[in-house]
Amino acid sequence: MNTTAPTPFAEDILHGLKSDEKHIPSKYFYDDNGSRIFMQIMKMPEYYPTDCEFEILTGQSGNILDSLNFNEPFNIVEFGSGDGMKTRQMLKAFLDRKADFTYIPIDISQEALNALEKNIKTALPNVKMKPKTGDYFDVLKSMADTKVPNLFLFMGGNIGNYHLDEAKDLLNKFNDGMKKGDMLLLGMDLRKNPQVIQKAYDDPHGITKAFNMNLLKRINSELDANANLDQFDFYSFYNPENGEVHTYLISLKKQQIHSNVLDTDFSFEKDELIWTELSKKFSLEEINRLAKSTGFQVVSNFMDCRHYFTDSLWVK
Repeated sequence: MNTTAPTPFAEDILHGLKSDEKHIPSKYFYDDNGSRIFMQIMKMPEYYPTDCEFEILTGQSGNILDSLNFNEPFNIVEFGSGDGMKTRQMLKAFLDRKADFTYIPIDISQEALNALEKNIKTALPNVKMKPKTGDYFDVLKSMADTKVPNLFLFMGGNIGNYHLDEAKDLLNKFNDGMKKGDMLLLGMDLRKNPQVIQKAYDDPHGITKAFNMNLLKRINSELDANANLDQFDFYSFYNPENGEVHTYLISLKKQQIHSNVLDTDFSFEKDELIWTELSKKFSLEEINRLAKSTGFQVVSNFMDCRHYFTDSLWVK
């Protein structure tokens, strides 16, 4: 008898695929293979968010620094820093302006932080860094007593992956861990021509489809399951009325998948959907409302030249 405790992935798949409305949390996109596929997505000409934010941080970091209005040394605390490529543009601009700051990236993965530190230090050997491994909010609590002002970063449009109530909950938690006068720079994708958004999330190259199909590969690999990928398809839909992209896997036939690890079957009807991701696009009015409802005030919205994306600077 297997007495090993189920992994969070196993528990979430069991819950998600046994629900009346099947779903897989989007955080499970990013195993090693999924992360490689996402790197391909970011290089697609149709996928604009990465280039837009890179443009903002390359060209407007000086304006962001001026808007901080910190008159003393400060921390730059980043939640989920990834490879640091975009943040590096900001750090370089701040160093060029002789800003006195310490960069504190936070990640649950020590391996990811080690790679980030190497990348940043190679490009910017003079930057002061204090990486912290752990859950965002545990690290926030550990910094609660510091008197140094903080600029918090939550980049890449990640806030759009949360339902409104979840986004508010997350931002309220950020606010609780911040001092009055601390600032938050939030990457947010903006509403625009629906066709531009549709192509970014349903590309003609099939890369986004492969990104979603990789969830089934994970289930097969990690849960010893027998999902036939040929019996599933991918669908993405953007609703311009509420600014939400939803992505799904579709069962092409009535079928069952068995997982030996979970010792259970998952049943699918023909054309049944598995929801995999939400990606919300914001209007400037929605950004103001969200900031106000979570205890912040919008200082400025820094946008790319096409006004596709904003890094929105908020103050507590």
